[in-house]
Amino acid sequence: MSIFIDRDTRVVVQGITGGEGSFWTKHMIGLGTYVVAGVTPGKEGRSVEGVPVFHTVRRAVAGHAADAAMIFVPPRFVHDAVMEALDAGIRKIVTVADGIPLHEALRIRAAAREAGARVVGGNTSGVISPGLAMMGMFPYWIDRVYKPGRIGVMTRSGSLTNEVTAMVVRGGFGVSSLIGVGGDAVPGSRFAEFLPDFQADPGTDAVLVIGELGGTMEEEVAAAMESGAFRKPLVAFVGGRTAPEGRRMGHAGAISGAGSGSAADKVRALEKAGALVADRPAGVGKLLARALGTASP
Repeated sequence: MSIFIDRDTRVVVQGITGGEGSFWTKHMIGLGTYVVAGVTPGKEGRSVEGVPVFHTVRRAVAGHAADAAMIFVPPRFVHDAVMEALDAGIRKIVTVADGIPLHEALRIRAAAREAGARVVGGNTSGVISPGLAMMGMFPYWIDRVYKPGRIGVMTRSGSLTNEVTAMVVRGGFGVSSLIGVGGDAVPGSRFAEFLPDFQADPGTDAVLVIGELGGTMEEEVAAAMESGAFRKPLVAFVGGRTAPEGRRMGHAGAISGAGSGSAADKVRALEKAGALVADRPAGVGKLLARALGTASP
C-alpha cells in the first residue's frame, strides 16, 4: 500500500504550463499518476497532456475533485501556491522548489499543521509509490532503481536517494512508499511525522532512513523508536560522516553543531534506539535482510 499517493489520488498541478510543470506532468502521467487538472492564472481553457488548465486551484477542485497538489513554481511563489491549495481544501501537497525563503517556509509548515495537511518539500524530488504513482521529479530511468516492494523509504537527499535505493533493489527488496522530505532548513514535514503512517501500513515491513548531517530529524526518529511509537525494523544510512562540525555542506539543512546534528550524533542515537546503520550505501541491502530475518546464515 501507499501512505501518500496511489492510482486513485486526484492530483492538480500548479504551474502546469511552465517548462518544468509540463515536462514532469507528462512523466507523472506515464507512471500512473491520476493528474486531473492544472492551474496557471490567466491560462484557463488550455490543456497540457490532455489535462485541463484552470485559473485557480479552487476552480480545479470544484471541477475535478482534486485531493492532492503538485507545485512547480519558483521559490518566491511557493508560499502563495501552498496557501491557495490549503484554502481549496487540499491536504496533500508536494513542492519541489529549492530555497524557499525561511520565514515563508515557517509559515507554510505552521499553516499546514493547523489545517491537518501534509506538505512535502521544498528542495525535494517528491514522493513515489513504484508501480502506482509519482508526484515530483524522479528521473525517467527510475524503473531500474525504484521497484515495487515492502520497504518504506524516507530521505532528505536527491541523488543520494537514487544510489541508496538501488542497493535496496540489489538486496532483493522493493519500495512501498518513498517520501523525500527535502533538504531545506525547514521542511514542510519531518521524518518522525511519517513513522505512524509506515507503522500502520500493512504493505510496509521495514523502513529505510536516508539521512545526512544537520538538524535533528534522525534523532527524532530514534526517539520515536525508543518510545515505542515506531516498532517495525528500521535501517539507516547517514551521509556526511567526514564533514567538519559547524560548517554547512550543500543543503540548507546540512549544518551541525556541538552535541547534535553531526553524522556521528545521528548514528549513535539511531543505533542506541535499535536501528541498523550502514557504513556505506552498499551495506543497506544486507542490513535490511538482517533486520527482517531473511539473511543467509
